[in-house]
Amino acid sequence: MRKIRIMATLLMALMLIAGPGGNPVLAQPQFEVKEFSAHPATGHAPGEIIVQFRPGLNANIMARINRAHGASVLATSRFSGAKRLKIAAGKTVAEMVAIYRRNPNVLYAEPNFLAHTFEVPNDQLYSYQWHLDNVEYGGIGMEEAWAIEPGGDPGVIVAVIDTGVAYEDYAEYLPIGPKGRKVLVEYAHAPDLTETAFVPGYDFINNDDHPNDDYGHGTHVTGTIAQSTNNDIGVAGIAYNTSIMPVKVLDQNGSGTYFDVADGIYFAAEQGAKVINLSLGGPSPAETLELALAAAHNSGVTIVCSSGNDGLTAVSYPAAYDDYCIAVGATRYDEEVAPYSNRGAALDLTAPGGDTTVDQNGDGYVDGVLQQTHNGSDYTSFSYYFYQGTSMAAPHVTGVAALLISNGIADDPASVREVLQATAEDHGVVGWDPDYGWGIVDAAAALAYASGGNTPPVAVAGGPYTGTENESVTFDGHLSSDADGDTLTYAWDFGDETSGSGVAPEHTYTRGGLYNVTLTVSDGKIASEPVTTTADIAETNDPPVAEAGLDQTAQVDEVLFFDGNGSSDEEGDALTYTWDFGDGSPTDNSGALVSHAYSAAGTYTVTLIVDDGELSHKDTATVRVTDASVQMMHVAAIDMALRMVGVNTSAQAIITIVDSNNAPVAGVSVSGQWSGATSDLDTGTTDLNGQVLLLSNNVKRAKSGTSFTFTVTGVELADWTYDAELNVVNSNSITVP
Repeated sequence: MRKIRIMATLLMALMLIAGPGGNPVLAQPQFEVKEFSAHPATGHAPGEIIVQFRPGLNANIMARINRAHGASVLATSRFSGAKRLKIAAGKTVAEMVAIYRRNPNVLYAEPNFLAHTFEVPNDQLYSYQWHLDNVEYGGIGMEEAWAIEPGGDPGVIVAVIDTGVAYEDYAEYLPIGPKGRKVLVEYAHAPDLTETAFVPGYDFINNDDHPNDDYGHGTHVTGTIAQSTNNDIGVAGIAYNTSIMPVKVLDQNGSGTYFDVADGIYFAAEQGAKVINLSLGGPSPAETLELALAAAHNSGVTIVCSSGNDGLTAVSYPAAYDDYCIAVGATRYDEEVAPYSNRGAALDLTAPGGDTTVDQNGDGYVDGVLQQTHNGSDYTSFSYYFYQGTSMAAPHVTGVAALLISNGIADDPASVREVLQATAEDHGVVGWDPDYGWGIVDAAAALAYASGGNTPPVAVAGGPYTGTENESVTFDGHLSSDADGDTLTYAWDFGDETSGSGVAPEHTYTRGGLYNVTLTVSDGKIASEPVTTTADIAETNDPPVAEAGLDQTAQVDEVLFFDGNGSSDEEGDALTYTWDFGDGSPTDNSGALVSHAYSAAGTYTVTLIVDDGELSHKDTATVRVTDASVQMMHVAAIDMALRMVGVNTSAQAIITIVDSNNAPVAGVSVSGQWSGATSDLDTGTTDLNGQVLLLSNNVKRAKSGTSFTFTVTGVELADWTYDAELNVVNSNSITVP
């Protein structure tokens, strides 16, 4: 991963020490240069997809589908049952997602998207926590809030799903050394979290019960929520008496996959969390993530998410799933929206996230959010760091949500959202706007909240509506009302993963079907109960898509099976299957899964035509048939390695030869050409494992970047036929690091 080095002549680390009467004094400065990882803007785990098969599907059928496409199971979620698959070499993620989505046995398939933290750390300095206290100058009014609910209830569990938390003194051996050698890694309990209550969590990166922080982000986030407070040291946290559940889903670089994030959400909900903080995200939607959020929300968990740090007009995921998440943007000391903060239709609230490019309060230090953490490399040494980002904003809202639940003011996601939105300090246009959402979270007002002062508006969605696929439909919410006479805003969910606004929006459906359309209206203080109507959209017929399966090899009279179950029809129409085996035999109309044996050697084109009753589509596959007496062999692998002896460097290639059943073939003469660093020719004979090791010539004092390439030029064995078209690989390379 690319690194960004922060260059400075003087980086001061000022440690807080408790003085007489609790007044802060500054220790002598320390000097440090710190390096931070830059996160990718988008992407997914290479060579991986997530597949959710239909409930109750036989495991043997799943395995057969995976084998047919050359995929293997890397992991199975113990919560949702979704499979994380490694795809076949030479296949793209997009290609395999499309293939699995067409299979009727698959509920959904998608890339294993990457999520990452939303922080921007800065120099290690100490200053007062402007973001907690004075609501008139960037803060959220915590002193008044604590007077009502001092720190919360230990029975309220807050799950921090992040890079882990520095919550224990612990050491373990991890395979992070050269060649996977295990190295002792030590963790320590952050000093300013020693009085914070913790409940058991889980580490989904290392798959153990010790979710320690090896990046520093999760510890900083946890400090804002529940840093030990009134302990005469360090800094304060918002809900310091609540209990923290550390759940590690991001690695030492602050990155992780949606698969692990989703499992972390399931785990937190099942283990009793009342609030989840997700200071992480990515740009891509995914059913894997949405289903986990829905399950947690529907079990009564309030979910708070960062909106993202891209400065975009669209909120990142998972925050964009507004039905389940409270999306939080970031503000500065002057209560302007921070320039990096994502805005948009899904934004609910803003909170202090800081801006480390300015010193607006004039205290001599940058206006970041201050908490204790480590530097991401030494997990036992702690200091106070300024961070900025929507990652820092979200835990302010999470902490206040935990206080509301502790006090009994709110007890479920809907009531927590209602109180936070109704009491937020309004900025921007009156009521909700895409920059601030409902406003900046106000802890003092939220804890003082008493319902009943405002009558919720009533939504009327009209309908039911009718229309035709790819033609516009006009919706009408003008009968919605507000007893207090407040101006209403309208939020429509059209039921096809799109949304709209306004009293009478138009929408075009790209697929026919019966859609549930939901309208929610707001008076600027509280949202109505959502109401649902329907839109019955007539469909136009699209042609089906044929999938004839993979190419195959066989011997004469060997029975082959052809599987067209990957074929699909957009409208779900019943399909008929017609197979032409390309050898002049009668076509087979018996179904998607058929068998056939060829009576003569040759190369045949198998054609599958699927028909939905109106339209049809065809796909082909190739079958290579050989005489039973002919033994076929090919190259299955070329494994490369470097040899370094003194000043000499050479490369070795281990070539594996197998037959048509992938069994090793011994006694094969293998010839090949070296290129790149050397140009020698080598020949050798395979052993009982079907392998032969060939060495290149030596290169003296080989420089970094020197490349050795080996290419197979000949494979010979009496009474055997070498079929190069079946080779898994023809050449391979290795480069001097």
